[in-house]
Amino acid sequence: MSSTFDAFKAAFQGDVVTPESPDYEASLKRWAANAERRAKVVAFVKSPQDVALAIKYAKDEGLDLSIRGGGHNPGGSSSSEGGLVIDLSRHLNGCRIDADNKRAYVAGGAIWETVDKEAIKHGLASVGGTVNHVHRLTLGGGYGWLSSEHGLVIDNLLQATMVVADGSILTASATENTDLFWAIRGGGCNFGVCTEFVYQLHEQRPTVYSGILIFPPPLLDAVLDVTEKWYKGKPSAKESLMQIISRGPPPECAPGVIVVPFFNGTESEGREKFKAFLDLNPIDLTKELPYEAMNSLQNPNVQHGQCIYMRGVTQLEYSPATVKEVFAAVVDKSTKDMRVSTIFELFPLEKINSVRNDECAFNIRCEASNILSIVAWDQNTPENQKKGQELSRAMTSIISSKEAKPEDSKDRAYGNYVGDETLTTDKARRVFGDNYPRLQTIKKKYDPEVIFSKWFAITPA
Repeated sequence: MSSTFDAFKAAFQGDVVTPESPDYEASLKRWAANAERRAKVVAFVKSPQDVALAIKYAKDEGLDLSIRGGGHNPGGSSSSEGGLVIDLSRHLNGCRIDADNKRAYVAGGAIWETVDKEAIKHGLASVGGTVNHVHRLTLGGGYGWLSSEHGLVIDNLLQATMVVADGSILTASATENTDLFWAIRGGGCNFGVCTEFVYQLHEQRPTVYSGILIFPPPLLDAVLDVTEKWYKGKPSAKESLMQIISRGPPPECAPGVIVVPFFNGTESEGREKFKAFLDLNPIDLTKELPYEAMNSLQNPNVQHGQCIYMRGVTQLEYSPATVKEVFAAVVDKSTKDMRVSTIFELFPLEKINSVRNDECAFNIRCEASNILSIVAWDQNTPENQKKGQELSRAMTSIISSKEAKPEDSKDRAYGNYVGDETLTTDKARRVFGDNYPRLQTIKKKYDPEVIFSKWFAITPA
């Protein structure tokens, strides 16, 4: 390493990891094994000042730069081949609750499990994701089980501490650096490194009704019919569900439909809300459970260390016929070695859509629901990567092809539900739509050299 590196390391307060370090291999690990890259330097930052030093060093040395919060993007946006990774997960991972003002001060590398457990101690909760070992979903939007009541995660973001490309440490909020605050709410990591988020919290009961209902193939038509009637019946903001089409675990790998119901209330109330589903006599693993356990229900299916490819589309109206076609494709294509799942998110959207698309960078508020196709496998090979991509695209193509405007179904796809091939400038123009020109202007102000380019890279105006 050079004298420049020695000077950087001497000034840096956190941990600097290189290929010679004993913890180098561990520092590369990500949720998705195929998202791992062999960085030249991993900088485990302890402060915004450390982040500024790492940015300057990367710029001076011409190193590709990436940011790792939770390391959950399967496209590799938190990794860098031969570059520098600013990693917030080791030291900047805590959460402080201000119960009087219903605020959470959350470090940039914290995961939702930490936030959920700290907030509920005070009878409070944040809007978070549906898996509790993620974090940086915030800057991409943030859908969760409380979104139907309280909006997206970005709708509950009050303030962020940002380190921008020139090393400045800025506060972004409704009153300070308002253009930056507008841009980061949906604009992802295009504008800097967020070392702290401040979220609005909401009063939350300690328990909710949820779990899983498993419907075997003979119940397919019945459960899809019930799902359509439930969703068209305008469920309340306290209820929502996910419907997962997949095969079960080996050795049987039995196909089925999994429904994850959610009701923000008691078990008796929840069972009444979802009575039509329960009357079909599925395997019933639902109950009243602690709120903080809610976001852990899917964890067993999305464990760290697998290879993952995922792709999202949207659907304007729930269609049993389309779901049946997806079910047939999943049954046909999914194996123990190449595990295919498709998740239909059915959340009431009124609260989410009460925010206009021009109020922040996030630009896909509409009447459509999110659908996510995930393919997982174990052997990290180029052949399997290609196959995973093809299978995921095949599932989402079934859905988008049935929409009145297939391209809208693809372009409206939730930015956090992406595969590696969609992290491009061309895709950014479509994802951000009418907001793109304003984002280009803000990009020119805060990152004219485009050193932050790992997620829907925006070209400066």
